[in-house]
Amino acid sequence: MKNTILMLSAASLVLTGCANMDETQRHTGTGAAIGAVAGAVLGAATSNRSDRGEGALIGAAAGAAIGAGGGYLWSKRMQEQKAAMEQATAGTGIDVTQTADNRLKLEIPSDVSFDSGRYDIKPSLRPVLDKLAQGLTQHPVTRVTIIGHTDSVGSDAVNNPLSVNRAAAVRDYLAPRGVAASRIAIDGRGSREPIADNATAQGRAMNRRVEIFIAETSAN
Repeated sequence: MKNTILMLSAASLVLTGCANMDETQRHTGTGAAIGAVAGAVLGAATSNRSDRGEGALIGAAAGAAIGAGGGYLWSKRMQEQKAAMEQATAGTGIDVTQTADNRLKLEIPSDVSFDSGRYDIKPSLRPVLDKLAQGLTQHPVTRVTIIGHTDSVGSDAVNNPLSVNRAAAVRDYLAPRGVAASRIAIDGRGSREPIADNATAQGRAMNRRVEIFIAETSAN
């Protein structure tokens, strides 16, 4: 019991100390602390009564390691790539964010990416993709997932392949610019994942979009 309390206290101190860390350190430290708490509780619960202190310590250590990685890494290189893309997309309406699972996300609306019913890339998107390709070639351990979306106009028979073609168009733009196609996964969600009301023209325009996710996996 004492060991569990000590481990939980240590995790609390890690979280408190995150206030003075940079972005990369904060995410790693927070993940480690949360993992330690979960591991300690699980380790104690699954151990015999006489071994619960030791089980909590082992569980906390394992949980901290898993929590620090979070499945994906958020290294200084990822932080730098995010900053570069924020600069490249300034004023374009493209959102550049870090996801909860430590992926870099670019959400590209239709006024930058594609016209209604089409999957040929607009000229306004090309400089952004050029900058993205440059960052990806400099950081070859990352993996890219591109997801296309449509509005609700038309049937699934039209929208589903259209969303895939939009993702494929982005992949096919990046590949000749040094990003190996083997690093890129594509998917199309049709109109199934709207982010706005399809009843309005503005909402439909928001739903016609492409999302690009960049991840540096812990296996690399």
